[in-house]
This record gives sequence, structure tokens and C-alpha cells, in this order.
Amino acid sequence: MISCLCIEVSILPLDLSREGIAQLLKKYDVRVVEESIAKSPDEAVAIAEKIGYPVVLKIVSDEIIHKTDRGCVKTNIMNKQELRTAYEQIMKNAGNAKVEGMLVQRMVKEGIELIVGGRKDPQFGPLILFGLGGIFVEILRDVSIRVCPIKMSDAEEMIDEIKGSPLLKGARGTAPVDRKKLAELLVNVSRMLYENEEICELDLNPIIAYKDGYLAVDVRVIRCED
Repeated sequence: MISCLCIEVSILPLDLSREGIAQLLKKYDVRVVEESIAKSPDEAVAIAEKIGYPVVLKIVSDEIIHKTDRGCVKTNIMNKQELRTAYEQIMKNAGNAKVEGMLVQRMVKEGIELIVGGRKDPQFGPLILFGLGGIFVEILRDVSIRVCPIKMSDAEEMIDEIKGSPLLKGARGTAPVDRKKLAELLVNVSRMLYENEEICELDLNPIIAYKDGYLAVDVRVIRCED
């Protein structure tokens, strides 16, 4: 199983807090998994019981960049006892870092990992990118790119262009993913990039694609400097 949404915010305006980014994604119909921030072990347990086990627990701290390397992310937590233990372990591993809270997230099932990203090009303006995600984006660099905004036909072409597109149609007995939902995601993200000029970079990586839709797992947003 794979952990779910983690929003990384960098140099964002005051009105684009973590909650603001979540609302922006919702406005453009970007599907994300359920999450909430806890300020104590009791709050973490209450959140987990609301969204359902298994869950992921991840530290919220600007002072800890590589959270997994620091032991500040715990996955596949199955009950409140494990959750309380994980909370204590993460706080211990955080050392003297300033901690804002703990992100409690629903675990999501495995699927095909994709990336949807964007950046502002000085010549062409906002660009949108699609390709295989997770660790594969750095290794294979199998991506397609378009100038924003795009139409459904453009999005479908982007999906077909990557070398890994056969994986999306089903391979070795696996179910094909919902290509229509992926195309809609690309169109919506292209609109987001086009209509929000303050966004300099946006990464949804990975997007987990399924036969009946997708879920955004990790989100990174960087604001353009004035």
C-alpha cells in the first residue's frame, strides 16, 4: 500500500496555506485522499477512526525536509495502539525540530504511478507535463509536454505519447486504467496553471491510476518570486 496526499508548500502567498492548496485542488476537481492534521496523539486517533485504518502518520515540520530518511513517516498503521507508538517514535526522531503537528492520512491501494506536473516557461508560459511517476520519472524521463491550457484531445495525445502508455491499457493481466479520468485531470491541471499565474511549479507525483479513477498522493507547489 502507498501513503496518501502530502502537500509541500514553498514561498506561497499568505492566502495559499496548506488548507488553501487543498481547496485549490478541490476547485479544479483534482482527486486527493483524505487527511487531517493532529496536534496530539488523541487527535490523531480520533482522525484515524474517522477516516478508517490503515493510515499513514507524517510529521508536519518545515525544518525536516527528508522526512522519511529521518524516520518521521510511518505507514500501514492498523490500529490506535500502533498509531500512538508511531506518534511517539516520530516525535523522538524529530529531535529539536519545530513540529506543527502530525498529518494523518488514509492509505491507498497500489496502482500505476504517474506524474502530472507543470512549470512556467519564460517563452511559452505555463507548460503541463505527463508521464510515469514515482521513481520512474527520474530514471526513465518518459514524459509528454504541452502549452496550457489544453483540450481533451490534447490530453489524450499526451497519454498516448509516453513510451509507458501500454501499461495504462493493461499489461500481463492487469486492468487498464481510466484514461478518461486521467485526461480530465490533465485538462483541469492545465486550467489551474493557466488561471493562477503565481504558480511557478506544480508536481502531482505520484498520481496513482486505477481502473476506476486516480488519486493524488504527493503534491508540491512553488510560487513564482516577484
